[in-house]
Amino acid sequence: MPIDVGAQYRLAEDTAELATSPFANGLRGSSILAIAAEVRKLRAEGRAVHDLTIGDFDPRIFPVPDALVEGIGHELAAGQTNYPPAVGLPELRQAVTALYKRTLDVEIPEEAVIVGSGARPPLYAAFAAIVAEGDTVVYPVPSWNVNHYCYLTRARGIPIVTKPEQGFMLTAEDVAPHLRTARLVALNSPQNPSGTVVTEAQLTRLCDAILAENTRRRGTGERPVILLYDAVYWRLTFGDAVHLTPFVLRPAIAPYTVMVDAISKWWAATGLRVGWAVAPPWIRARMQAIIGHVGAWAGRPEQLATARLLREPERTGDFLAHFKRQIRARLELLQRGIDDMGRDGLPVRALEVQGAIYLSVQVGLHGRTTPDGTLLETDEDVRRYLLHQAGVAVVPFTAFGYPEGSGWIRLSVGSVTMEAVQATLAALREALTPFAEDTD
Repeated sequence: MPIDVGAQYRLAEDTAELATSPFANGLRGSSILAIAAEVRKLRAEGRAVHDLTIGDFDPRIFPVPDALVEGIGHELAAGQTNYPPAVGLPELRQAVTALYKRTLDVEIPEEAVIVGSGARPPLYAAFAAIVAEGDTVVYPVPSWNVNHYCYLTRARGIPIVTKPEQGFMLTAEDVAPHLRTARLVALNSPQNPSGTVVTEAQLTRLCDAILAENTRRRGTGERPVILLYDAVYWRLTFGDAVHLTPFVLRPAIAPYTVMVDAISKWWAATGLRVGWAVAPPWIRARMQAIIGHVGAWAGRPEQLATARLLREPERTGDFLAHFKRQIRARLELLQRGIDDMGRDGLPVRALEVQGAIYLSVQVGLHGRTTPDGTLLETDEDVRRYLLHQAGVAVVPFTAFGYPEGSGWIRLSVGSVTMEAVQATLAALREALTPFAEDTD
C-alpha cells in the first residue's frame, strides 16, 4: 500500500500555524475568491447564478486575438522555450516604447521598460524597490490589492475614502494632508473596481502637488515621493472618457513615476501573463533584481508574439475595436437597466460607464427588511440577499477596502453575454421590487 501522506498532514494539523511565520499567517486572502467559492457551491447544488463577480474573461465569449495564438505557437515550434532575461526580451521592450510613441506621442527609452508575468510582479517589484519598512503609501479606496502590497512591504498604508461624485478617484486635495510623509502615491485609471477614469484636472493637480513636494525634498536631501500609476485598463475607455498619462500632462513627473501596463485586459489575455512597467532606470534596475530572483518573468514565446503584434497593430486592430464595442454594449445595457429601475422607484443607481469592464452600482437596502423578515444591516447582508434571492453574484466595495454601509457594488461584464445581462437585470428588478418607493 502507498504511504498516506495526507493522513500524516491531518495528524499534524495542530502545528499548522506554528510551522509558518507570523508574517505569512497575517496575509489575508482575497474576499473575491471567497465569493467565487460560494458561487461554485450554489451552482454545484443546481442553482442558477448570474455571475458578475469575475474580473476576467470567459474565453468562449471573449477569446484572445487569433494572431496572438498563432504567434505563440510559431515561437514554440521555433524552440523559443529557454529563460528570458529578467528585464524582458529586447524585442518586447522596444515594441512597448514604439507602442507608446505611436499611441501616446511620448518617447520612452528602452532602459526604462521592465517586463513581468502580467502586471502583478511589476506592481509588487515597484513597491519592494521603492518602499522601506514603515514608509507611508497613500492610496484610494476602493482599490485593488494596494493594501496587500502595503502588507507585503511592511509599509504604512493610508487609505483615502474617495467619493462617487469624484469618480472614486484620488485627488491632490485628498493627498495634501499626507504628502509631507508619503513615499508612494498609488493611482489606478481606469479603475478597478469602479470602472471610472481620472480627469485631466484631477491628474494634473496631483502631479503638480507631487512635483512641488519633490522640489522641497531636493532642498533637504529627503527621498522623493513616487507616483505608482496602474494603467492596465487604459485601452478600454468609452465615450468621452480618455486615458491620461502623467508624464504627458507633466513631463517633469517622469523621474517620479512608475507606470504599469499589460496585455491582460485589452487583449482578454489574462492567463498569458505578459505585463510591464515603465520606470526611471534607477528604479527599474532594482525592480529587475526582484523579478529575477523570484522568476516572475513572462514566457519567452508570449513575449516574442506580443512584441510582434505591438509592432503590427493592424493585425489586432479589428479585434480591439470589436472587443471594446462588446464590452461597452454590456456595460451600457447594465447602466440603462439600473437607471430604469431607479426611475421606477427602486433603491438603486449606477455611475456613468467610463472604462474597464466594471460598472459601479449603489443598492440602497440597508435598514430594510426582506419579504421573509430578514433585516439587511451590512453590505454583506445585501450581497447575500442579491445572491440568494435574485441569483445575482456581485462584489461589494468593502472587498476593496471601502467603508461598511455604502451599498456600492462592482458588476463585471467580462464573462457574460448580452442575454445574460438582460436576465441579470430582470432578476435584480424582481428582487428589488418589494423595496420600491412611490415616485409620483
